[in-house]
Amino acid sequence: MILQKRRMISLTVYLLLISIMIGGCTMMESKTVSKTSNYPDKPINVIVPFSPGGGLDLVARALEKTATQHLGQPLVIVNKPGGAGTVAWNELASATPDGYTIGITGVEIILQPLLSPTKYNYPTALEPLAQVSSHSMVMVVQADSPWKNVDDLVRYAQQHTEKLKFGNSGMGSISHVLGEMFAHTAGIPLEPVPFRGASETLAALLGEHVQVIIANPATIREHLKSGTIRALAVTGEQRSTDPAFAAVPTFKEQGLDIVFSYWIGVAVPKEMPIEVKTKLANGLKAIIVDPEFKNTLENIGLQFGYLNPQESQEKWIDDTQRLSKTVKETGVLESIKDQKK
Repeated sequence: MILQKRRMISLTVYLLLISIMIGGCTMMESKTVSKTSNYPDKPINVIVPFSPGGGLDLVARALEKTATQHLGQPLVIVNKPGGAGTVAWNELASATPDGYTIGITGVEIILQPLLSPTKYNYPTALEPLAQVSSHSMVMVVQADSPWKNVDDLVRYAQQHTEKLKFGNSGMGSISHVLGEMFAHTAGIPLEPVPFRGASETLAALLGEHVQVIIANPATIREHLKSGTIRALAVTGEQRSTDPAFAAVPTFKEQGLDIVFSYWIGVAVPKEMPIEVKTKLANGLKAIIVDPEFKNTLENIGLQFGYLNPQESQEKWIDDTQRLSKTVKETGVLESIKDQKK
């Protein structure tokens, strides 16, 4: 009889513990659902991988303008220059995937792991939510330089033993890689000079510390219009539709097989709750397709080019394969390895 009572008590206690555990799990699940359903309930940090004033920074600040209207919370711009984007993207990849830390991306996010080992393999550690813009890059020199076109620059480099210096946004940045591609394709020596971002690179050109740069059109547009710099070539398959760059010939028109489109987008850490990711992606789309945002892009010299998360992911895959082949075939990969020794 006593044994039977003990069994009954044990069973009662066991059932009570099970009930508490189930109740606790239900409460935790309810809190999680409530937390994600209220997203966003505070400002969202946007990590920008280069210094203020560059193309990626200008895109982030354009997104910031109508964020409260379309997302319900403001965007807070956080510039993290260095390492041709890797400093910022390392921080983004290690961030809590709660939707309150997002990052601006450029082609370098794919390019960097192809050139040398990085802390994270960004195409797998991060996932894109949107592409914002896709445009040509522009090779420019000072307005009072003796070079009126690419042929002038190539001939000068061939006839002088002192190397021309080309500024870039850091070793392995797309401006660095394009400069190396130009040197390789034209068969001329160039000395790369790295900086922390496009605005610093432009300042070096204006200060005569370097002779040539390949830059984002947003960074150089006003200087081109004011006549302080001269554009020699664009990297697109065709000339730019922007009136400020419409008269600038492509590299292909000038006999060099250099074709490249630079894109800018937004990415987040992997394993973000689907509800949060969906809200964030939809909010970003609403900002990007807003006519005010499109006008802002055009005014800073960038071309609108929205892609949704799936389309952006496919672009990442395609560009990884294409750039992997390009950096090997053009000798850029070996050149960068030699410079790092």
